Amino acid sequence: MSLEEARKLDTQFPTYKDEFAIPTFESLGIESEKYAPSTDSIYLCGNSLGLMPKATKKAINDELNAWVERGVESHFNHPDKSLTPWVDIDLPLLPLVASIVGAQENEVAVMGSLTANLNALLIHFYKPEGKRTKILFEKRAFPSDYYAFLNMVKLFGYDESHLIQLEPGEGETYIKTESILQAVDDNVDELALVCFPGIQYYTGQFFQIDRITSYIKQKSPSIRVGWDLAHAVGNVPLKLHDWGVDFAAWCSYKYLNSGPGAIAGIFVHEKYTKNNSKDSFNPRLAGWWGNNAEERFKMIEQFDPINSALSYRQSNPSVLDVVAVKSSLEVFAKVGGVSKLREKSVALTQFLQDILTSSKYYIPQDSTDSEKFGFKILTPLNQDERGCQLSILFLPHFDDWAKNVMERVNSYLHDHAIICDERRPDVIRLAPLPLYNTFTETYYATQRLFESLDAIAQDYL
Repeated sequence: MSLEEARKLDTQFPTYKDEFAIPTFESLGIESEKYAPSTDSIYLCGNSLGLMPKATKKAINDELNAWVERGVESHFNHPDKSLTPWVDIDLPLLPLVASIVGAQENEVAVMGSLTANLNALLIHFYKPEGKRTKILFEKRAFPSDYYAFLNMVKLFGYDESHLIQLEPGEGETYIKTESILQAVDDNVDELALVCFPGIQYYTGQFFQIDRITSYIKQKSPSIRVGWDLAHAVGNVPLKLHDWGVDFAAWCSYKYLNSGPGAIAGIFVHEKYTKNNSKDSFNPRLAGWWGNNAEERFKMIEQFDPINSALSYRQSNPSVLDVVAVKSSLEVFAKVGGVSKLREKSVALTQFLQDILTSSKYYIPQDSTDSEKFGFKILTPLNQDERGCQLSILFLPHFDDWAKNVMERVNSYLHDHAIICDERRPDVIRLAPLPLYNTFTETYYATQRLFESLDAIAQDYL
């Protein structure tokens, strides 16, 4: 892999960097003798916080102006007639979100935050009965998910023994699909709910959502299947409706580029909401924004849930948050959607992998030597089993921050305005995004990474 090849690939795959605000050496507070202050950073951290679309600032300012000009009346009478009154501010996003996750419009809602939404969905879908009380998920899940599952079984009077956690086999860096299917077989009569991440936050593994969901439903339709799509939405193509997923939740600040702490989203298969009525509905955590819009402001003490995933909304959504999500989703629509972006993403991450595995510092994934100096790739090497991200484990491990290989590499990268994500104690996650990253800058990032290892190698050999 060479610089010339990187530049050639950049002529084959477009970049949409001009749609985004890119941090610079100067804005990051990095001084360099080699680079001008206005030089763009190489931002490989969209798996943690996506960059801001340039259109977002205007979108938010438009709503601030509406607040200034009309105050509360903007709920029903927006001063800019080309924009949506606040009472319906989230509704124009439904077709955009549905396209991203492969859903019907009546199966999605823009609401809440990831963990709050996950808890709300668990309350609705976790229905322990008889022997069927257990939740199957992964060991070392994102902590917030673990806390949600733990407290969910405790709310129903059970203890930790009703949580079944899977972890990679010995000598493996990620969970094989066959292990999940075997766990389903082993516990099929006791499982009430199964919930895995679409993409694992630490390793970057893309789970086989279709195969796993289908297998569970064939084994027992009574088992509810949900997915945490925090690292999958906007990253890989999804077909939640066609795959028969019961529910899913995601955040919007990573690959959806909607800002820190952005409003999140949910998917609920239409079979659970299409027959909603004031006389017949499944109880859930409810609020007035999930009620029939025509009756909402009559303040009637009768719950009449909307016949869609919107019935899970509890409160009116933050206007500023919603328009930030909308400005990003419009970029996705403009460039052809996730499936189109995935073509470049596969090539871009494979390019990154090919450079890394050609390094003298590369340690094969199946190596058990934890004392060798260099790095392993934790992420599946098969491009169909991952999204944008590659997770790099640096060895050997040292508790001392000053000796820790990952900390020293990450510091060097940051000094060169290469922004990536560290996961202590030893992992750096590199995520080249097809929207705003190029093959050329990905090549440069790897060269800086190798330089950092060259500079410290003598300390470990």
